[in-house]
Amino acid sequence: MGKALIELSGIERIFYLGDSEVHALRQLELRIDPGEYLAVMGPSGSGKSTLLNLLGLLDHPNEGTYRLEGRDVTTLSPEEQARVRSERIGFVFQSFHLVPRLTAAENIALPMTLAGIDPAQRAVRVKQALKDYGLFDRASHRPNELSGGQRQRVAIARATIMQPAMILADEPTGNLDRATGEEVMRLLEELNSRGVTLIVVTHDTVLGARARRQLLMEDGELIHDSGKK
Repeated sequence: MGKALIELSGIERIFYLGDSEVHALRQLELRIDPGEYLAVMGPSGSGKSTLLNLLGLLDHPNEGTYRLEGRDVTTLSPEEQARVRSERIGFVFQSFHLVPRLTAAENIALPMTLAGIDPAQRAVRVKQALKDYGLFDRASHRPNELSGGQRQRVAIARATIMQPAMILADEPTGNLDRATGEEVMRLLEELNSRGVTLIVVTHDTVLGARARRQLLMEDGELIHDSGKK
């Protein structure tokens, strides 16, 4: 067994609503190796999105440890977490989360701009990404001038421009028709075939069945892991 990409141990996430405690994640234990392709499934409120936010360092646990590439990221400062997020993790959301006033090219360049990468290198990488994702003739279009499929391709290009170790995709085909959704999943799966770990949160069982490993969540607990022998 090689080195794990992700190791969660004893993870608890509790939200307080008025006087009541909501256990969004309970005593979660999870190991994910580099290059895996997982689907996280379960009904609404099962803890899927909380888990995704935690893996993406957008949220932190009340208890337990999260090791990413051997490093305990729960103890990092907000600045260090932001750096890990920008360099090692790519996000793809159902609603695209593109910046409306930026062009497709500028949206793709954004993570590199924030990371302080040299403009000349940024330009080369953005040009290649536009070509790779069939967006070359859409470079100067803003999100409202793009179709849903093109927006999601811009989002995937932006998520992968920093060559992250993993991509977290939250209902990535949720706002797309089936044919466009199929195309988006093919792009994500192609990235996975090149070694990027792909974690997809979905309530669509057809989509979930495409992954090589399925995690089923209910009431904040992992009730089934197809990767466990």
